Amino acid sequence: MKKLSLKDRAMAAMLVRDPAESANAQQPAGDKPVASKPKTGPGALMAHLARDSDALRENEQLRSELSAWAEAVPARKLDPTSIVPSSWANRHQDSYGGADFVALKEEIQAAGGNIQPIKVRPIPTGANEGKFEVVFGHRRHRACMELGIPVLSLVESIDDRSLFIEMDRENRQRADLRPYEQGQMYRRALESGLFSSMRKMAEEIGVPMSQVSKAHQIAALPTHVLEAFPSPLDIQFRWGQVLADAVKANPDRVAKVANELVTRKGSGKPTTAIEAFEMLSGTAKHEESHSEVVRALRGSSSAKISRRGHKLIIEMDVEALPGSSLDRLKSELAKLMK
Repeated sequence: MKKLSLKDRAMAAMLVRDPAESANAQQPAGDKPVASKPKTGPGALMAHLARDSDALRENEQLRSELSAWAEAVPARKLDPTSIVPSSWANRHQDSYGGADFVALKEEIQAAGGNIQPIKVRPIPTGANEGKFEVVFGHRRHRACMELGIPVLSLVESIDDRSLFIEMDRENRQRADLRPYEQGQMYRRALESGLFSSMRKMAEEIGVPMSQVSKAHQIAALPTHVLEAFPSPLDIQFRWGQVLADAVKANPDRVAKVANELVTRKGSGKPTTAIEAFEMLSGTAKHEESHSEVVRALRGSSSAKISRRGHKLIIEMDVEALPGSSLDRLKSELAKLMK
């Protein structure tokens, strides 16, 4: 359509009957008349442009208000069975037990659902096509799953790297992710090629390289070392390097100690996390609680029997026992031990 000239717009404005005119015509005598429509072309044009200007301002205001919500992601309630853990799920099974998780479930149940939404992304293909993958909020999702209630979720399509960065940031802000869990997350990301190097990953997620390295060291410890602790979640950041060095320096000794600790744990007599660390790293400071000297009935030889921690130690000179007596000692010990 051809755009009207300035003159044509002025003439058109004069011909259009203004609602104000009709109001004046119907207005009772004595009342104050409303403003009448301009009678000249320029006046009509100015009035017309003023109305256009008001409309433009209103449109701009609406556009501004709309743009403020353009990036907003609406929350919606989803069936928890339609949501699967992330490819980089960083929660150890022990995170879903204990008092903290029980308290979280009770809080969600009392509120009728999770007040703080989790975040998920749609899964477009594969075995879980049509479902959603957790970006962050694994414990809240598990709590809702166990309670059998919908989980309030933010749904957004994001790529793998963005998912990893958001998950790491959210977990660090909540400060409830343990060093081992954090290390597992970093380790999987590197093994999958999500980042080209540990340094590059540290830069992109905004975490000091030293922290990434320590967490990774803990997650990379041998399985028997991790199992020696009451839970791998008990391992502290500052222990990672020490344990890694101990494994490298004397793997056989560490493996032997680890197996002993696992046996104790299985028998219902586990050590504390700090005791496990000290024994595995060789930094334990056992105090000799009691010792007793046994003197030979003949001759001047003697032996010392002492307790150090969980150990019973017998010390004596090799020459004090001839070969046959040593065999007899072994036989008697075998009979006495249970």
